[in-house]
Amino acid sequence: MVMVVMDVLDVLWHGVRDSFLMAWEVWWALVLGFTISAIVQAWVPRRRIEGLMSGSGPRSVGWATGLGAASSSCSYAAIAIAKSLFQKGASAVSALAFQFASTNLVWELGLVLWVLIGWQFTLAEYVGGIVMIVLMTALIRVFVSRRLEEEAREHAREADTGHRHRAVGEQLSWRERLASIQAWSDVAHNFRGDWKMLWKEISIGFLLAGFIAQFGNGFFEQLFIRNAPAPLPTIENVIIGPIIAVLSFVCSVGNVPLAAVLWSGGISFAGVLAFLFADLIVIPILWIYRKYYGTTFTIRI
Repeated sequence: MVMVVMDVLDVLWHGVRDSFLMAWEVWWALVLGFTISAIVQAWVPRRRIEGLMSGSGPRSVGWATGLGAASSSCSYAAIAIAKSLFQKGASAVSALAFQFASTNLVWELGLVLWVLIGWQFTLAEYVGGIVMIVLMTALIRVFVSRRLEEEAREHAREADTGHRHRAVGEQLSWRERLASIQAWSDVAHNFRGDWKMLWKEISIGFLLAGFIAQFGNGFFEQLFIRNAPAPLPTIENVIIGPIIAVLSFVCSVGNVPLAAVLWSGGISFAGVLAFLFADLIVIPILWIYRKYYGTTFTIRI
């Protein structure tokens, strides 16, 4: 009995220790990314953003992508902001492009990927995010009619969002913002808000990664196909990756530590990317889509 207790305590200790070490390695990247995000949210006028994103052409999608990449990396924040933009007149294409960019092209995600796994994954994440936006732009009209889009917009206007950013400083010039205590207070408020929204996801991600690492490579060798002829291992990894992401309930940056563990355990490069790109289809987020846009629109997107 004593030995069992000691073994359990040993696993707990090593799991928490590995989680802390991974968090310690990437904290600076998270702080830098969230600082940039908070400044953009506080100082860039929302009316200007909405005006730039009302269309569905390359210009509107390009602006939406750029602004999304400079926004919050939290998947929950991304869909809340995208919903707000969609409510006020942004096209479905632009709102979704903003959402995809916010969860795949943000600073902190790329930095954490680079630190934990390598620059190749950062590059692939950014390129893959752009490809996803291009494909979404080209195919959305196949699945979402203009009538359904307007019905979803009306549904979104009736839905209640609990996410609000402070942006009093957006009325000031850039020089006035830099010298304004209130403008910097808005930045601090948004920084705190994003961390408050995301800290559980990040913590769960690090804890899952730390404890899953205790399984050892043997566990992953059984989970992932290795010796089968190509391209079967890649296909299997690409299927398993998103399933793990959905079941983990973790989103955005919180996925990266677990992705690092999967990579060290033998999942392929493509499997890691499939895992990372699945952060917008975790079960809680699908529930939020349905609440915001309705069942039909959720299924189509």
